[in-house]
Amino acid sequence: MDSIRVSKVEKVLCGKSGGAHYGSLHLTAHHLIFRYEDSKKEEMWVPYPLISLVLKLPQTLHGQSPLTFHTRMFETFSLSFEKERDAIDVFESVKELTVCTSVNQLYAFFYTPNPPFDATGGWSIYSPREEFGRMGVGTRTKAWRFTDINKDYTFSPTYPSRLVVPSRISDSTLRYASKYRSKCRIPALTYLHWANVGSITRSSQPMVGIKQNRSLQDEKLVEAVFQSHHFSELRPSGPVYGATSTNLIVDARPTANAVANTAKGAGTENMDNYKDAKKVYSGIDHIHAMREALAKVVDVLREADNVAASVTGSLPGEAQQLVVVDRQALRRSGWLRHMSNILEGAALIVRNIHINSSHVLIHCSDGWDRTSQLSALAQLCLDPYYRTIRGFQILIEKDWVSFGHKFFDRCGHLSSDKFFTSLPDTGGTSTSADAAQAFLVSVQNRFASQSHLKETSPCFHQFLECVQQLQRQYPSRFEFNERFLRQLLYHLYSCQFGNFLYNCERERRTGEDGVVPSERAACIWDFFNSTSELEQNKNDAYDPSLDDPSSRDPSADMGVLYPNSKDIRFWHELYGRTEEEMNGRIIVFQTKEGPEFTPPSDSVEDDPVNSISVPAGIPLPPSPARTPNLSNPSAVPSSVASETLTAGLRGLWSSLPDIPQRTTTDNVAAPSPTSLRPSGPPLRPSSPGSISSSLGRTRTANSADVFYNTGVRSVWGKLSSNATAAFSAMQDAYDGVAKDFKALPRPSGDNEDGQGKFSELQSRERLGDGDHSAYRVTSQAYPAAGSSYNPWDSMKPQKTSHVLPSDNPWSTTRSRSPRQTSLSQDLFDGKPLPLDPTVAHPPRRLESNDSSEFRISGQSHNIGVPYLTAVSDESLVIEQEDQPPSINTDPLGVGFL
Repeated sequence: MDSIRVSKVEKVLCGKSGGAHYGSLHLTAHHLIFRYEDSKKEEMWVPYPLISLVLKLPQTLHGQSPLTFHTRMFETFSLSFEKERDAIDVFESVKELTVCTSVNQLYAFFYTPNPPFDATGGWSIYSPREEFGRMGVGTRTKAWRFTDINKDYTFSPTYPSRLVVPSRISDSTLRYASKYRSKCRIPALTYLHWANVGSITRSSQPMVGIKQNRSLQDEKLVEAVFQSHHFSELRPSGPVYGATSTNLIVDARPTANAVANTAKGAGTENMDNYKDAKKVYSGIDHIHAMREALAKVVDVLREADNVAASVTGSLPGEAQQLVVVDRQALRRSGWLRHMSNILEGAALIVRNIHINSSHVLIHCSDGWDRTSQLSALAQLCLDPYYRTIRGFQILIEKDWVSFGHKFFDRCGHLSSDKFFTSLPDTGGTSTSADAAQAFLVSVQNRFASQSHLKETSPCFHQFLECVQQLQRQYPSRFEFNERFLRQLLYHLYSCQFGNFLYNCERERRTGEDGVVPSERAACIWDFFNSTSELEQNKNDAYDPSLDDPSSRDPSADMGVLYPNSKDIRFWHELYGRTEEEMNGRIIVFQTKEGPEFTPPSDSVEDDPVNSISVPAGIPLPPSPARTPNLSNPSAVPSSVASETLTAGLRGLWSSLPDIPQRTTTDNVAAPSPTSLRPSGPPLRPSSPGSISSSLGRTRTANSADVFYNTGVRSVWGKLSSNATAAFSAMQDAYDGVAKDFKALPRPSGDNEDGQGKFSELQSRERLGDGDHSAYRVTSQAYPAAGSSYNPWDSMKPQKTSHVLPSDNPWSTTRSRSPRQTSLSQDLFDGKPLPLDPTVAHPPRRLESNDSSEFRISGQSHNIGVPYLTAVSDESLVIEQEDQPPSINTDPLGVGFL
């Protein structure tokens, strides 16, 4: 209690969840409590271990001294004090109460349920003999046995006291084999499949080293694991139809990480020494990458709170109604990609166990982080029992608590001084010396007290998020709901119960300084199994009949789930956000049948941030539907609307960032978009199919990238969200013009399709099944000047005849026809290209310098060019009218030019 400088502060303004209310602040030995003046509002209780960051901000213009709190449950709230002294006392008191030096100082050893829970026996809910007996060890198969080789934790300090190993392997062999595995964590059974006695075993990495060491005892142990089905009482002696022997060693690490560990004396198995098995790498990154990924997500959410607060003039926590979450930054964090890798590895294990009737050995480096994730998720999919509330509790006790996940190190329960930052109040008179001093302090704060924080990582948190992904994919297959998972994560960090305070079973049984958690602390499973919690945590949509293995329904899956590693979304309820804020809004696209709704993201690659609204600062073109000049479509000429759209699109082009000039595969310098921005009124393509055929070559209606498969995806993928939003706005602007032009009268000179020069703007309802004639680009249907042809349209133009080629400035492949290239240059640049006198050319007619009239597929155009070349092509015919032939000498004797 000496750490509490002030126990109560009156007239404190608390900002949380978009609102600010006055009340009184109370500091106790283990909680920060805020009591609102409005008695109808529930008190806010915050356990000190739940606090992840505290910022002391400078005084506001109103003379208040604010403190901003961030919690491990991704909540933000601010406390504003009328006196600077009160803010300092609260800041220092919370800091001393949060930063602990011993696990015995945590709240679990002082908490007493009042009233007591009506459920008991939580500390003994998991019994290895009962759980493995339920799987069939000793009854369905004789291939496995219990061993007490680690009963005093001298064999492997981080392993459970009771292990299940192959019956063919003696304890003496196990002792020799343990020397070959990191931390003596030998392959031990964790799951036996109910359908075919396929097994999941787990271990740590082998100590191969640079010398490629091997252990005959370890090889015999793994071989006995993979041949354990021969001792089954239920498995037939002959081959099983449809089953293949695909025993797997799943190394959860990326390949490079596994090989790099050989320099440390460890590494991965040499498969030449392990019979009847294959090895796969799951590619799951280490704990530091996971910590950084979640930190990036937290930074994005905090930045959103700060932006919302700055816009509204409030403190962080008081203004969260403004949707300002940067979803592209969320994607760049890599958090979803990491979860996708984990679920993909779990799906591989499920298929190999259930479909291939084989065995899997899982390990990472030490076998207590990524190994626990893959093992527990695979069992959750394979066994419906683990999808019940009690079964899930046993699964956590077995694969996480008993097998030695380092909860104490990974969760960082003791906190650190670096999570408490006081920003100096310079009063607007800061100098360069003050700034340098502040920078030095921030650097020192960054590297101070890092000894125990470098081991922190959200491994168990990540596992719960993966379980929530399975819940979302199979909403009727879990007895518990989403709230159960959130409550479990909350109490992981609240330190209210003693289950998740230590690193292994040995530490949990002996405690620290003689304080045993099972004797002094409450059990979290008694809390969850109490009547009040069970009612709130049950899933109303749960249907256990779907897990009947004897069901012969065509859609039956025998109770085995197969996770979809591509259907991953942010758990927005956990982060206190909406679905739209974190995963994007519902994408609506048009078809000829009408609007259709699709999920915000079908895969990790399908980035929903492409559907975000345009941020502030991007100039938008004037909406054609709201332009006064277009209020009467029948009275507006097409050129006016085209110029309106052109001006708006030019404004969007000007807002795009410049891209450095790059070189194509043919070593031809490609022009940057800066040089490609329109400088004059015409913003339409110079030829009927030049841009549409190159930009929309493989464009589909569902494609999220406007330059799909054109070689520029890698460039535009690095631009800011403004560029993506600009192109989205560009497409929306064109769609608006297209809708207004549908009501325009047909001009004279309609083509044979009866749609005239505005045929590409006709509504899609007029298209027949499979007929895209309205988007067909021909020499006759191509509009003249003043049209609004859309080169970014989602429909691929279908060409009935060849058109004049033109190089796509964004494409990596260039036009290879010299004849077509020179022709397009002659027609559209207005200047002839010099001919190579050393190369023979087909005879061509040299025309006069006057403006000549030529025809392209029966349509006349007047252009001013020095000469025209006659090209014999079935789809492109250029006919000269009343032009006298000219004779040209042939100085090189290569024929007429």
